[in-house]
Formats: sequence, structure tokens, C-alpha cells
Amino acid sequence: MCGAHATVRGFLGELVAKAPDTFDIVVDMEAGLEHLSRGTGKHVSRFLAVVEPYYRSMETARRVANLAADLGISEVGAVLNKVRNEEDREAVASYCATHGMKIVGEIPYDDRLADAERVGQPPLDYSPNSASITAVRRLAAELLAGA
Repeated sequence: MCGAHATVRGFLGELVAKAPDTFDIVVDMEAGLEHLSRGTGKHVSRFLAVVEPYYRSMETARRVANLAADLGISEVGAVLNKVRNEEDREAVASYCATHGMKIVGEIPYDDRLADAERVGQPPLDYSPNSASITAVRRLAAELLAGA
């Protein structure tokens, strides 16, 4: 096992063990499957896979859900990202339904994110009321309310 993954897995285990039941710990892991195949996220109770309306992204989300289940994480949700239109929404929703993935939120495609990146500012500071930031805030509130 890679030392970095072992360290993060151990740290998360300690954090989860010592955190009060009312405490939520959010970990933003690198996109891909390595952290799951190495068991880095084994101590989490809920996993969110960010899914873009492209086949490779949808396939990766399916693999994430399967690997999370192998680690005993039964609650895996899909967050649709970069949704431009109803066709994008339907494609991802259909794929998720076919593979038993529950959609928990949606973030629209937002040119303001690229604008913020070009000027080197966090999107939250650059355009706090943009469509994507508004959607992220709504998703966070819904997740916390259902926790």
C-alpha cells in the first residue's frame, strides 16, 4: 500500500473515531479510483461521485459506486456536474438509473467558473451568485439537512 494512502486512511479513521456523532467530515478526494482501490475512504459513511455528462465520467462513477460498496459504504450518491441542457440531464439520469445510482444533486455548466480560473480567483469570490455556486450551496444545505 502506498504510504500516502495509508496515512490518509489512518488519519480519517482516527478523525471519524474521535468526532462527535453530530460532526460532519467532508473529504474532497482526487478524481478517479485509486483512493478507493487502496481503501483510503473506507471510514466514510457517505460517498458522492461527481458525474459529468460524458460516458467515461459515467463509467468512472459506476466503478466508484462498486468500489465504495466493496468497502462497506452503502450510501453512494451521484452529483450531476456541468449539465448544459435537458439532453445532458436525461443521459446521466438514465445511466444512473440503469446502474442503481441515486442522484442527489445537480450543478449546471457555468462559464463563470472558467472566468474565475482565468483570473486566478476562487469561484465563490469571483461570482458568489452564479448558477453553479448557488447550486453547490443548495446541495450542501440538502446534504446537511438529510445527514
